[in-house]
Amino acid sequence: MKDLPALPVTGILPALDKALDEGDAAVLVAPPGAGKTTLVPLHLLDAAWRGERTIILLEPRRLAARAAASRMANLMGEAVGETVGYRMRLENKVSAKTRILVVTEGVFARMILDDPDLNGIAAVLFDEFHERSLDADFGLALALDVQGALRPDLKLLVMSATLDGARVAKLLGDAPVLESKGRAFPVDVRYRPRSPDERIEDAMVRAIRDTLADETGSVLAFLPGQREIERTAEALQGRVAAGVLVVPLYGALEGRDQDAAIKPAPAGMRKVVLATSIAETSITIDGVRVVIDSGLARLPKFEPATGLTRLETVRASRAAIDQRAGRAGRTGPGIAVRLWRAEQSAALEAFAPPEILEADLTGLVLDCAAWGVADPASLAFLDPPPAPAVKEAKSLLESLGALGKDHRITPMGNAMRKLALPARLAHMVLTARERGQALRAAELAVLLTERGLGGNDTDLDVRLSRFQRERGERAMRARSLAERLAGEFSSTEPESAGRLLLGAYPDRIAKARGNGQFTLANGRGGEIEPATSLAKSPWLVVADLSGRAGRARILAAAEVTEAEIRDALSDRIISGRQVTYDVSRNALQARDATRIGAISLSEKTLAAPAGEEANLGVIAAVRAHGLDILPWSKEATILRRRLAWLHRGLGAPWPAMDDADLTTALGEWLLPFLNGTSQLDRIPAHVLIDGLRSLVPYDLQRKIDSLAPTHFEVPTGSNIPIRYEEAEPVLSVRVQELFGLAAHPAIANGTIPLLLELLSPAHRPIQITRDLPGFWKGSWADVRSDMRGRYPRHFWPEDPASAVPTSRAKPRGT
Repeated sequence: MKDLPALPVTGILPALDKALDEGDAAVLVAPPGAGKTTLVPLHLLDAAWRGERTIILLEPRRLAARAAASRMANLMGEAVGETVGYRMRLENKVSAKTRILVVTEGVFARMILDDPDLNGIAAVLFDEFHERSLDADFGLALALDVQGALRPDLKLLVMSATLDGARVAKLLGDAPVLESKGRAFPVDVRYRPRSPDERIEDAMVRAIRDTLADETGSVLAFLPGQREIERTAEALQGRVAAGVLVVPLYGALEGRDQDAAIKPAPAGMRKVVLATSIAETSITIDGVRVVIDSGLARLPKFEPATGLTRLETVRASRAAIDQRAGRAGRTGPGIAVRLWRAEQSAALEAFAPPEILEADLTGLVLDCAAWGVADPASLAFLDPPPAPAVKEAKSLLESLGALGKDHRITPMGNAMRKLALPARLAHMVLTARERGQALRAAELAVLLTERGLGGNDTDLDVRLSRFQRERGERAMRARSLAERLAGEFSSTEPESAGRLLLGAYPDRIAKARGNGQFTLANGRGGEIEPATSLAKSPWLVVADLSGRAGRARILAAAEVTEAEIRDALSDRIISGRQVTYDVSRNALQARDATRIGAISLSEKTLAAPAGEEANLGVIAAVRAHGLDILPWSKEATILRRRLAWLHRGLGAPWPAMDDADLTTALGEWLLPFLNGTSQLDRIPAHVLIDGLRSLVPYDLQRKIDSLAPTHFEVPTGSNIPIRYEEAEPVLSVRVQELFGLAAHPAIANGTIPLLLELLSPAHRPIQITRDLPGFWKGSWADVRSDMRGRYPRHFWPEDPASAVPTSRAKPRGT
């Protein structure tokens, strides 16, 4: 092995050798730029324990996998595909010489499921593990299972830029934790807040143009998704200098376009790279000196109650914004511009939630069943999969015939798993094969799993037709994949995309309500722009939608006929008296109906349900549509927040108050207190209050008010409400009402200090403190000076700790 360049991670390589010579696992924490991705695999080629076996390096994304393989091959003076190769879903560069194989995380899970012995593999390296993708968590759980039962000689190395190393080390059997410093240059962080009514694209365009005018070097701009990137790029057209290239970088781009985005700008030119979180880690974009961060990220969130995954735009975590800022300091001193206020950074979540806590677990449950594991939680996960999502996954797989009632995998389940598609789409391809439609179904499945193919038309028949005509390299690879998935297939009259989708999404049939509004079989509402052709369709099958509950935006769908629905889904059609929930009226209704899910094929209205039938209908409606449909009074909402705070601070037996736990326990706390009404708005306010209190053990109920009071009495005698919305209880109070108070206000028998939000006489925040005595002695002097100038008629004593409190301008008698 030729000499490797000296990078920060070089210093810990001897310790890494010792850890893997003496043990079977290690954790390496090193910031971006330390060299862990490229130097560690190359260094381990010379390890005696490797022999002639292969080292697997897992990367979270295809772009990162190609870039890592390219950098390592370049350091060896070889082409990719020789000693260093890569394997991903649509692209492979591997040969008999390959000894370092870079794979995407999903590919590794497939490898280990197909070959549990991992024959010929010496070590598995999990790179950028802090991203906590579902595939990485599952891959590590499987690797630990293999190591413990079949391959004690298998070496495991978890590498990350920001990670709780001790927690991962414990999962790996108390493996040693090695830490390397990075090679980051100083980054000047600046804040440029956008106004609340300004679109993020408009704020980004202004920031980019100003930066190009004031600073040198290329710019990396982080936006939440492809849509915002395209809008920003369009807005920049003709508004930047001729020597500036504006290039996008997101997951749906062709591989060559992604690679081009991370290459240095041509001589004499500058680049503006508009990227999603794909550019946070794993790759270096040469020439970038300025990062502009929207502070937003788009994350998938699975809703077990509806079986739908929606993309939610959220605030990026502190770890993410730090990673983004660090991109500006990879090759020299840089600048990070943040489009929010500085004080907002402290309120961000430390890390993005692990995907396993937010994702659809259908594929995971099916793979676990193939592994011989009925309960995924029995594997060694850093965070166990949530029970509601596992339950929903098992229910779906049973309905698709992939699992039996004993939760063991069936022949259909094995066939679905071998297709390496999401479970619904695998079922679609297999059932279509029986009708001679396997190839068309496989093309549709690939289209739905590879973003960007066939354009972005909502109508999947249109997109499928375009995809079949596309001549790009990625499209041709995708069609080759579809042919492999289809296997042997006959050529018959092609079915519509809608007919095919019935085999994947029978619960997402949608019936038109007019003006682009639809009702889905799973009870949700959806809408399409009224001007589009699909808006006039009487029936659709929906493959993708975004947004919440009643009016989600339909992103991908296809037309289907009622005859096709009745023919394909006759086993799902039921007739008789049915109680359903009417979203528009927030009420239950009873009908003698022929229905498929929440959709009526024919019906006759009956008297509204009452009594026990209504109570059970309310519970079913809440399970399907969420807790928000209940009439939460202000008192009930406050009680829930107080109990949630007690649970966070004290744990069990104080009950959890999050949506998932309360939904699971509806039969315990809500059903016994319901009054038989079919109108949810007429459920009495005390029902929710009594129900929530019933979850608290009897001996603790009398302690609720003492440990988590609703109000705090300040020195003036006023009872000020305590807010429990935040992680810690907050008291917002005019500072003058606290004069004379020498001790910091606290609750829970004086053990928990309140976060004080001190207000001016106009009720505007002037200070936040967790130490009132320290505030009186410290910054009060500056606050007093400012307040005296603004409110000269009010009382501002030099020593507030001994002054008379007042709720007026001045104490009486002064």
